[in-house]
Amino acid sequence: MTNSLSRMQLGLAAAVLALAAGAAGYGVAEFTRRDMRPEAAAQGGRKPLYWYDPMVPLEHYDNPNSLSSMGMKTIPKYADEGDRNSPGVSIDATAAQSLGLRTVAVRRGDLASELTVTGTIDFNQRDVAIVQTRATGFVQRVYGRAPGDVVGAGAPLADILVPEWGGAQAEYLAVRRTGNAALTQAARQRLMLLGMPSGTIASVERTGKPHNVVTISTPTGGVIKTLDVRAGMTMTAGQTLAEVNGLGTVWLNAAVPEAIAGPLKPGQTVRATLAAFPGESFPGRVSAILPEIKADSRTLTVRMELSNRGGRLLPGMFATVSFSGSAQPALLVPSEALIRTGKRTLVMLALDKGRYRPAEVQVGRESGDQTEILAGLSEGEKIVASGQFLIDSEASLSGLQARPIGSSSTTVAPKPAAAAKLYETVGRIEQITPKSVTLSHEPVPAIGWPAMTMTFQLSDPSIVRGLKTGDRVRFGFDRPPAVPTIRRMAKVAGQ
Repeated sequence: MTNSLSRMQLGLAAAVLALAAGAAGYGVAEFTRRDMRPEAAAQGGRKPLYWYDPMVPLEHYDNPNSLSSMGMKTIPKYADEGDRNSPGVSIDATAAQSLGLRTVAVRRGDLASELTVTGTIDFNQRDVAIVQTRATGFVQRVYGRAPGDVVGAGAPLADILVPEWGGAQAEYLAVRRTGNAALTQAARQRLMLLGMPSGTIASVERTGKPHNVVTISTPTGGVIKTLDVRAGMTMTAGQTLAEVNGLGTVWLNAAVPEAIAGPLKPGQTVRATLAAFPGESFPGRVSAILPEIKADSRTLTVRMELSNRGGRLLPGMFATVSFSGSAQPALLVPSEALIRTGKRTLVMLALDKGRYRPAEVQVGRESGDQTEILAGLSEGEKIVASGQFLIDSEASLSGLQARPIGSSSTTVAPKPAAAAKLYETVGRIEQITPKSVTLSHEPVPAIGWPAMTMTFQLSDPSIVRGLKTGDRVRFGFDRPPAVPTIRRMAKVAGQ
């Protein structure tokens, strides 16, 4: 009896708890539904059109508590945010903070001309000595030299017997013994005209005996590039025995793209680093800019001359060359602030009251992390240096046209209705070719695409400049009749 009563009390208690939980659940659910009504989300009489994630602006939600496909909290989109009387798109301060937006002011500063290219060490073709015979003779002896040997100045190459010199020297000695100065001078002049070295003539005068064997030696030190003399050969006057290239200085030939070769001038200082000598640098100067463009690579050859003390720099060595120039005043912005679409370059202007607007710019030189602005901006204007790609996506969806170069108008005109619509998502680069890129990308809900790997055409090869296989990127593409074409791409930060 007692056990039955206890079971009954326990059952009644459980029923009461269930009713209480149900009532509480109903209250929470009803409160949640009331809180999710659009009227509750309206602030100051402003009614949201929908909720969205600025990082995925194509996804629209009717629930303020929704999370986007990227797992981010959604924010409201109001009808008056598209007011055309106010330039640009509006980004909520909280959203701007979550997106990591960072603005900087356009400033004037000094920009040093810096250009880095690659090249190879070569022989200095201005430091070449040709060794030839001056008379017909026979090679009696060679000194064991071979092409590629490094020799000093005066190194012997071969002993040559010149029969013609023996008779001329004997005649000179006979005239010299007569004591007639005029005849002696004439006979000596004849020896010189026969090609006899002055040292050989001095030896004849000193010993009083003919010397018809002459030793051919190198007039300068360097490397023997060619050697065409062997024992027993018959040599004719003017025949080349050897070619010696000096190593005191060497050339550094670098291929410079014609698009960036304009500022280079002869005499400009350079600094070279070589893979063979890590941590060292070798100063030099531009000696010549060859007047010919290579049609296959669209590059021209810039020749520099480097000192080669100790002969450490050897022809064929690979080098990296940095061209230095004087700093010149310029209007500067951070290079990371630029949006390069392939057809033009944009920056995102930061306007008053949290509004942003794209502006087209013309860029010039780039050095370090700064880029020169030739047109499109004024000193003191503020631009977005980080997160501008996401704002540009929002501007595209809002139909905003970039401020053209040379215009100071703040009126925002809508883009033509026929403009191609861009779709955006995030993906990983699997392969890059000059005309296409293969990506493993996330879903594209706006067009019903699931996550997949596919190849997109590039509207301009420069879009993937600086990117490599494995990079995680955010990209925008359209769908022309042919194949999907990427119009812009940026590396996702923090990968």
